[in-house]
Amino acid sequence: MSDAITPKTSNERSTAPFGSWTSEISADLLTSGNVRLSEARLYDGRAYWLESRPTEKGRSVLVEYDPKQGKRDLLPAPLSVRSKAHEYGGGCYIVGDGWVYFVLAADQRIYRMPLDGTVPEPLTPEGSYHYADLVLDNTRQRLICVQEDESQSDHEAIARLVAIDLNNNDLNNKEAIEILAEGADFYSNPALNPAGNRLSFLQWHHPNMPWDATELMLAELDSNGKPTRTGKIAGAANESIFQPQWSASGELYYVSDRNNWWNLYRHGSEQPLWDKAAEFATPQWVFGMSTYGFISPEQIFCTFSENGCWKLALLDLEDGSHRFLEHTGCDFESIRCDDGKAVFIASGPTDFPCVAQYDAKQDQFTTIASSSTINLAGSLLSRAQAVEFCVGERTVHAFYYPPCNPVFTAPAGERPPLIVFSHGGPTGATSAGLNLKVQYWTSRGFAILDVNYSGSTGYGRAYRDRLQDNWGILDVEDVCAGANHLVDGGLADPERLLIKGGSAGGYTVLAALAFHDTFSAGASHYGIGDLTTLARDTHKFESRYLDKLVGPWPAAEAIYRQRSPIEHIEQLNCPVIFFQGLEDKVVPPNQAQAMVDALKERGLPVAYITFADEGHGFRSASSIKMALEGELEFYSRVFGFPLPQSGPGIDIVNLGGKA
Repeated sequence: MSDAITPKTSNERSTAPFGSWTSEISADLLTSGNVRLSEARLYDGRAYWLESRPTEKGRSVLVEYDPKQGKRDLLPAPLSVRSKAHEYGGGCYIVGDGWVYFVLAADQRIYRMPLDGTVPEPLTPEGSYHYADLVLDNTRQRLICVQEDESQSDHEAIARLVAIDLNNNDLNNKEAIEILAEGADFYSNPALNPAGNRLSFLQWHHPNMPWDATELMLAELDSNGKPTRTGKIAGAANESIFQPQWSASGELYYVSDRNNWWNLYRHGSEQPLWDKAAEFATPQWVFGMSTYGFISPEQIFCTFSENGCWKLALLDLEDGSHRFLEHTGCDFESIRCDDGKAVFIASGPTDFPCVAQYDAKQDQFTTIASSSTINLAGSLLSRAQAVEFCVGERTVHAFYYPPCNPVFTAPAGERPPLIVFSHGGPTGATSAGLNLKVQYWTSRGFAILDVNYSGSTGYGRAYRDRLQDNWGILDVEDVCAGANHLVDGGLADPERLLIKGGSAGGYTVLAALAFHDTFSAGASHYGIGDLTTLARDTHKFESRYLDKLVGPWPAAEAIYRQRSPIEHIEQLNCPVIFFQGLEDKVVPPNQAQAMVDALKERGLPVAYITFADEGHGFRSASSIKMALEGELEFYSRVFGFPLPQSGPGIDIVNLGGKA
């Protein structure tokens, strides 16, 4: 490594090559002072949420906030709250009637504990079961939830809606868990009406994903809570229903994309409450997602995405009028409402994700907790700039982040290296909210283009459906075109175009490197190299996902092979670094290993970093740190720019060994 580069102490900027700038946004900073927030809830004037803490090896901590007593962890270390249903989890706890009910990460059983207690007790027996979307049926003293049964090793997991008797003391009593619905491939969103005599829920079937086609079901319940009649009341072959929810008056509301946009509807009406070219939903990758709630009997508090940016509003249920709410955030999720208040998770262009609350009576927002204790100068942060570019006749959306560091400038005439980010999913989206993993790069002199390629959500169903039969084609064309768009605008060095992505985004990375010559290097984080292996090996939730993205398996095997980077390794001619969790059940490690072995044989520079205790995505501080610092070192050694500090000394095969 070359000598360290340090900024000058005066107001004069230091001159240093792009990529080599010193930054206080270190890998340690990303983990030591940050947590990931999810699943906000309200109960009896108190707020609840989950914090995933890298410094505790990714432990998911259930937190309570009482306005009078402040913040506290409900469960002691090392207990962690997380569901593995669908592998991605979500909907793993509920608070009510003085108790908290939750899925314990260690054994995936449901437990309960008094809110003033410290010792949880199990409600479900040991076994190969996962649970999610917990709902309390106080009248009948039971818990309604989704159960995923993996006890039959020769059969894919069986999904059910079940009711768990809260008064049962015998965990071996099979009658204590009653089946309410089964037969569909997937279930979610059970919801009881206020009278307790109707149960709504969503179901869907292979090969659909929940953003393709879901059915809104309604079950009539007898006095004992048994379904007497169940039927479909909404949903179709090409209609996605999201978050059915009952109002206090007993009316059922939901989100549907029947008019191309995920809009809000009241059951019994074919007209949306607010006919708007915007998305009031997100793809249901996890359980428990919520974009609206009843903040009063007359009003809905909601969030919606318009041109890739989220906004907040109040919607009047009587006359359909609406009022936009001013908030510094541009990304909102996990909305829950109770007694005139709403709690949610928000982030802004320069604001860390936080747990926020809105008081309708005061018309006021307050921040309850932040995901970070870090205080960064605004001058160090690169702001997202929404950009559009054309690929043939289609328009593609992205966010551009220029290099940004107040104490550095690049040599005259030098263009910055560009990293194109390819988000996961592929049915998903990136946002303009503050992300330190973006700022880590921009503060070092990299430009970032975060692409919402064809197939992303936030731009209507037609935009989302572009990727049907076209995964590995349109997404790849879009990321390549985005890089060239910035080159044409003088914003990126054409000789230092990089691409990175995780999971499905990792597939787009490898496909772009194998089938195009736009990029000079890439980073695959638990990415897919062989579509045929993925079709055979992945978990139930995504086992038929590729039927619509690529083609029916195994009938379309030839197409799978045609689009698999591993089958065309001879066309890949640039350095690649791979990061892989060895406990990954979504994209098994054999995917990365096969690509690494093939690149080694071809004599191309390649690095392979594995994490023994990580699954799909990295949770612990040490893994996150290695992934960032290892990738930066990889680029510096491949392109020959200096670093202010030595990297972790990764092994790059075919590039002269360790640093």
